Amino acid sequence: MRIVTYNLNGIRARMPRLIEYLEERKPDVLCLQEIKCADEVFPIEDLRAAGYDGVWHGQKGFNGVAILTPAAAPPTLRRTGLPGDPDDTHSRYIEAEVNGVVIGSIYLPNGNPVGTEKFAYKLAWFERLREHSSALLAEERPIVLAGDWNVIPTDSHDDVFSVRAMRHDALMQPESRAAFRRILHHGWTDAIRARHPEGPVYTFWDYTAGCWQRDAGFRIDHLLLSPFAADRLLDAGVDKDYRGREKASDHAPTWVEIEG
Repeated sequence: MRIVTYNLNGIRARMPRLIEYLEERKPDVLCLQEIKCADEVFPIEDLRAAGYDGVWHGQKGFNGVAILTPAAAPPTLRRTGLPGDPDDTHSRYIEAEVNGVVIGSIYLPNGNPVGTEKFAYKLAWFERLREHSSALLAEERPIVLAGDWNVIPTDSHDDVFSVRAMRHDALMQPESRAAFRRILHHGWTDAIRARHPEGPVYTFWDYTAGCWQRDAGFRIDHLLLSPFAADRLLDAGVDKDYRGREKASDHAPTWVEIEG
């Protein structure tokens, strides 16, 4: 079972790339972030024509998450949004069950600039996710939390091209990293580092300053596995070449393969 996370940076702008990916890679589950469209205009008919169906949680012009699967085995929606803040209007989390595996598609807040209400919202959202992830672990099932977590885990060149360039960014602040570690330490496995413990594995390259051409990227798209999913881990990686295609997203599809 191949589960992919892919921040599209606008589903309508990237529809050719999305259909291309579905046709070429045929993922069993595709978690999308930053679809940037309202629920009623989500292009589900185009996706169904490509052989996929799904569930989505949209927002006009911003955010938005979805989970797609082959049309023969559509996902069963479990929830939209995280518990803990009924006034939160951001569409950043959706959860579904696919063939006995619980899947969460996550678009964690960016948090920039540091020191503003945006950074405070990021940390509060992280805490809500930690609480929900703990509740999920209590189900003792295979679970995958996949998405754009907007956190660079370490200062290592394996995770970021330049510490100096990113040192003031919300993605690298100690508070952001500590929040990510707190979730990991509850018992989740970072699929990419489980399969690739050493060496640069980037998932994002900015559009500016020739970042793609210089391979000046960093790792912010993560797939965390519950113990029951980690026991079934086969492989994980990044489909990096899709970042270099015409009118591509600034993220590359990142994936895990588990038995079942």
